Amino acid sequence: MNVRRRLISTAALAAATTLGAGTLTACSGDSAAADSGKFDVVASFYPLQFLAERIGGGHVHVTGLTSPGQEPHDLELSPKQIAGLQDADAVLYLKNLQPSVDEAVAQSSIRTKVDAAGLTTLEAHGNEVGGHAAEHDDHEGEEHGGKDPHVWLDPVRYAQVAQGVGKALEKGDPKHAADYKKNTAALVTRLDSLDKQFRTGLAGTRNKVFITTHAAFGYLAERYGLTEEAINGLDPESEPSAARVRDLEKMAKADGVTTVFYETLVSDKTAKTIAKDAGLTTDVLDPIEGITDRSRGKDYFAVQEANLKALQKALGAK
Repeated sequence: MNVRRRLISTAALAAATTLGAGTLTACSGDSAAADSGKFDVVASFYPLQFLAERIGGGHVHVTGLTSPGQEPHDLELSPKQIAGLQDADAVLYLKNLQPSVDEAVAQSSIRTKVDAAGLTTLEAHGNEVGGHAAEHDDHEGEEHGGKDPHVWLDPVRYAQVAQGVGKALEKGDPKHAADYKKNTAALVTRLDSLDKQFRTGLAGTRNKVFITTHAAFGYLAERYGLTEEAINGLDPESEPSAARVRDLEKMAKADGVTTVFYETLVSDKTAKTIAKDAGLTTDVLDPIEGITDRSRGKDYFAVQEANLKALQKALGAK
C-alpha cells in the first residue's frame, strides 16, 4: 500500500458541490435511498458497511465508499462520491484511517456522523508488539496518530462498535428504533459467540507467535494471548532490511514459528521472500478490509472463522 496518503483537495470539494445528489461508486450500488424512502447510510469501508447492513436490515440503504478489492487506506474520494456523501442521512467512518473521508465528513452537514474510533478503545500496536518489532515501519504510528485502527479484528471491540452504531441508527431514524435495537442485540450475540470460538480454539496452541506482513492483528493477538510479529514496512512492494530478516529468522527458530501470513488485498511477495529465507510456509490471514472472490468467505464471520483455522494450523492447536 502507498504509505503517503493524500487528502482530498479543495478543488475536489468545490467540484462536488456543483454535482448535487451524486452517485457513490461503491460495492452497494447506486445511492437511491431518496427514491426508496429508506434511511441513507454511507460507510467508509467494509467492516462498517457490514455493521450498517446487519443492524439496519431492510430499513436502510447502505453505500460503501471503498470498492471490493480496493485497499481502504489508499482511498481518495471522487467529486461524485463527495457529492453523494453530502446527501446521506448518516455516515460511518473510522477517523484517521482514510484521510479523504475524514475531510469530506468534517466539511459535510450530515446530521448523524459516527466515528467508530470513538465507540471503543484504541491502543498503540506495531513497534512494540512482542518486543521484536522495534524496526517496524513508523508510518503506522504516524498515520493513525499512534493508535492501531484495526479494532474490527477483535470481536469484543467490534461488538462495542456495533452497539454504538445501533444506538446512532436508533437516534437518527427513531421510527425503526425497535428493529435496530433487536438487530444490534442479535449481532452482538453472534460476535460474543465468535469471541468464544477464538478463545477455545487458540487456548491450547503449541506456539503463541505469528508473523504477518501487515501489523493489523495487534488487537486480536492481545485478546487471545498471542504475539504478532510484523515484517518491516507497510508498503507490500518494499523489501525488509537484511537485519530485520535475520531477526525474524532467529525469532522464528527460537519460538517455533512455522508460517508467514500475508493478506488478500496486497502482494504476497514479501511474505514469500521471508518464508523462503527462513524455511517457513505461507498462508493467508485476512484483515477483512474488503470482501472479494479471493476472500475465504462471503462475509465478516466466515472470513474470521477462516482466520481462526489458519492460526490454529500455524500455531499447532491441540
